[in-house]
Amino acid sequence: MGGVVNAAAYAGGHKVRDISVSEIGDVLSQPDQFVWIGVQEPDEELLRSLQQAFGLHDLAVEDALRAHQRPKLEEYGDSLFVVLRTAQLAGDGDGSGRVAFGETHIFVGPRYVLSVRHGPSVSYTEVRARCESTPSLLRKGPGFVLYAIMDFVVDHYFPIIDALEDELDGLEEAIFGGTFSQVISARIYDLKRDLVGLKRAVSPLIEVCNRLVRFDVTLIPEDARLYFRDVYDHVIRINETIDNQRELLTTALEANLSLISVRQNEVMKQLGAWGAIIAVPTLIAGVYGMNFEFMPEVHWRWAYPAVGGAMVIACAVLYVRFKRAGWL
Repeated sequence: MGGVVNAAAYAGGHKVRDISVSEIGDVLSQPDQFVWIGVQEPDEELLRSLQQAFGLHDLAVEDALRAHQRPKLEEYGDSLFVVLRTAQLAGDGDGSGRVAFGETHIFVGPRYVLSVRHGPSVSYTEVRARCESTPSLLRKGPGFVLYAIMDFVVDHYFPIIDALEDELDGLEEAIFGGTFSQVISARIYDLKRDLVGLKRAVSPLIEVCNRLVRFDVTLIPEDARLYFRDVYDHVIRINETIDNQRELLTTALEANLSLISVRQNEVMKQLGAWGAIIAVPTLIAGVYGMNFEFMPEVHWRWAYPAVGGAMVIACAVLYVRFKRAGWL
C-alpha cells in the first residue's frame, strides 16, 4: 500500500514545516502559504482524503487512481491536472537496457501541489531540494513547482535517449561488420518498441508545454512562463531525436535484411558453381559406368588416363570461369 512520501508547507519561498494530511486545512487557511505533497502508489482512501482536503475534481481523481493515462493537461476550474510519463532504464539481464515506464499525476491549485506517482519512477527528493535551495524561484508558488517536476521528468529522458543511441551504433557496427543473424533483427525490433514508448511519452508534452506558456493559464505566473518554454525546447529536441533514431532503425533493418539476402545469394552462387563442376565428372563417369560392350575406348590402352585427364581439365576450366565471374 502506498502513502505520503513527503508533505510540507511553504511561505515566501521557504519551507515552514512538515505537515500531515489532517493539517492541510490549517495550512490553507493561511493566505501566504501553499502545500506541496508527494504520494506514491496511493490507495483510494488516501486519495479521497486528499480530494476532500483540496477540492479535487472527481474525473481527475479517477484518472489518478487508475493510472495508465496518456500525457495531458486538463483544467478544472481554478486548478490544473497534468499527467506525465516517467521513464527509466531497466536491465534485462543481457547487459542491454530496456525502458520501464511509470506515471506521475500532478494536481496544481492556487495554494497546493499534489504529485501522485505510479510505477517505476525516480524519487522527487532532488526536485524538492532544488526548489528549496532557490527561494527566489520557489516564491513564485505552485506554478514553479510544476515546472520543476516537469523539467526533472523531461531531463531524465536524455540519458535514455543516449543509451538507445549507443545501442543503435552497436547494431550498425554489427550489421556492416558482417554479422548476419536473426538476433540483430530482434534487437532492432526491441529498440523500435522502446522508441515508440518514448514517443508516446514525449510527443503529447509538446501540446502540454504550449498550453502552459500561453496566457490563458492563470495559475502560471507570467514570469514563470519562460521556464516552461525551456521545457518545451527540451521536449522538441527529444522528440526530433526519437524520430531520427526511428528512421535510422528502419534503415538499419532494411540494410540488415538486404545484406542477409546478398549473403544468401552468394552462398547459392557458390553452391551452383560447385554443383556444375561436380556435374561434369559425374556425367562422364556415368556414361562409362553403363558397361556397354561396344565402346571404342574400352580396349584402348590409354583410355582410363585420357578420361581422367578430361575430367580434371573440364573441372579446372569451369573453376577458372566461375572464379573470374565471382561465383567462387
